[in-house]
Parts: sequence; structure tokens; C-alpha cells
Amino acid sequence: MSVVVRTNSPESTRAVAAAVAATFGDGDLVVLAGDLGAGKTCFTQGVALGLGIDGRVTSPTFTLHNRYEGSLVLNHLDVYRLDDLEETLDLDLPELLEEGVTVIEWGEQIDPVLPADHLVIRLLLADADNDRRIEFYAGGPRWTERIPAIATAIAAVAKVEGMSDG
Repeated sequence: MSVVVRTNSPESTRAVAAAVAATFGDGDLVVLAGDLGAGKTCFTQGVALGLGIDGRVTSPTFTLHNRYEGSLVLNHLDVYRLDDLEETLDLDLPELLEEGVTVIEWGEQIDPVLPADHLVIRLLLADADNDRRIEFYAGGPRWTERIPAIATAIAAVAKVEGMSDG
């Protein structure tokens, strides 16, 4: 199942992410994929807002992992600079997935080592400078069941462009 929405500013991208964060729970894994500069960190900032996290949320491009405390823990990873899958062992993903929500920027690069049950969010550059197409794909039964709730959460702040079973 999937949901598609378009945003037209960083603020609207954050608003969509904050709304979707209300559907997240302990142990959830969210993979952010898509174009360079499309707003993966901006989206994560919105997730942080939705989880009640105050303070600055920055990309962990060089540190690989940032942890934030809110209504749930937010584990924010960026695997863009990893050269091979073996480096993911240093991230200790199984332990991170035990508490809070884990959001991985460029997570499609390490898909073979990720649990099958995760949400994939593709952020794509669109026509105008700040326009984005954001696609939410359910990976596994847990997320398939939650796609309607994600669509409802998005609809509260933006127009859902499409929803499909495929």
C-alpha cells in the first residue's frame, strides 16, 4: 500500500512529517529515500516536532547517529557516507530498534540488513524549487495496516494526492 502527497515548502513538509509522526510507535523503523536535497532532514525535523522534541535537529551525516528525547525516543541515522554493508554493524540497529522510532536517511542503501517490516518514505524534487512529492510505502504487514491511518494524518494538514494498494 502507498500514499502520495505534495508539499510546497519546508514548513509544509515538516507539517506532514509531524502529522505522520503521530502514527509512530516504539520499535518503528522509517527509511527515508529519494533525491539529494529533497528534504530528508527537513522531514526528520517534522517527525521530531510531532514527537514533542524541542531543540535543533540536524543531519547526522558525519556522526551517523543522533538521539533525541520526546514522547518517544527518536534515533536519527544518516548512512549516506557508509561504503559497505559491513559498516552497518557499527550502528547496532537491533539495539536502536528496541526503543523509540528510528529514522534512517538514505536507508535504501542498507536495505539488505534492515528488518523487512519498515515504512519507506521517498522524497522527490518536483516542479518548483520548494515543491516535493512524498511517497509513503508500506514494507510489511504492520505498516500495510497503518497506511490508512497515515493517509488520515496527512489529510489533516495537506491534500493526499493518491493512495493505492500496490
